[in-house]
Amino acid sequence: MYRARDRVDNEEWVARITRAADGLELDAAARSNAVDLFLSNVPSEERSKPAVAAASLYAGALIAGEERSQGAVAEAMDVTRLSVQNHWKALLESSGFRPPEW
Repeated sequence: MYRARDRVDNEEWVARITRAADGLELDAAARSNAVDLFLSNVPSEERSKPAVAAASLYAGALIAGEERSQGAVAEAMDVTRLSVQNHWKALLESSGFRPPEW
């Protein structure tokens, strides 16, 4: 869970997630999931925020049943696919979800 202040402090990242979700044509549930995941797991280091934001978007779309490829999400968020791959499962687990076992 996050505080309302977290949303204000990370407004730039919420906007980036929203823009990328627009580009990926994700619905409101996927966007909301992604923002909630990000704000519940904001890293303290600024350099880690792009990867966590991208992984949050990927995981948020999965939760909403709107799967997009890691590559497509990475491109929309301007990070590497490996950044998404390395973070999305931990985000799901920390939020009480069980990642799929493909």
